[in-house]
Amino acid sequence: MTPADQVREQLASLDEALNAKTPNLPALLRVIHGQLKKDSEIVTLLSEEECSVLVNGLKEHTKISISTTATKKVGGKSLKNTKLADL
Repeated sequence: MTPADQVREQLASLDEALNAKTPNLPALLRVIHGQLKKDSEIVTLLSEEECSVLVNGLKEHTKISISTTATKKVGGKSLKNTKLADL
């Protein structure tokens, strides 16, 4: 079994752990991280769905969310149009 196949197998286990809310999520993430650290080229062999499983596992474990919307710039007076009288 190639290292890429091992990572894919671990990602499948991670997906199951996410769906079942099992407590072994940190252990699976640690194993996958170790495998990717040994051979970083494996990432280029993963599909978008497999990468998504990894990102979802990390989001669940760290309890952070990734912003998907841009924030609006708060309106204010531009300094390039400021005159001495404005100060």
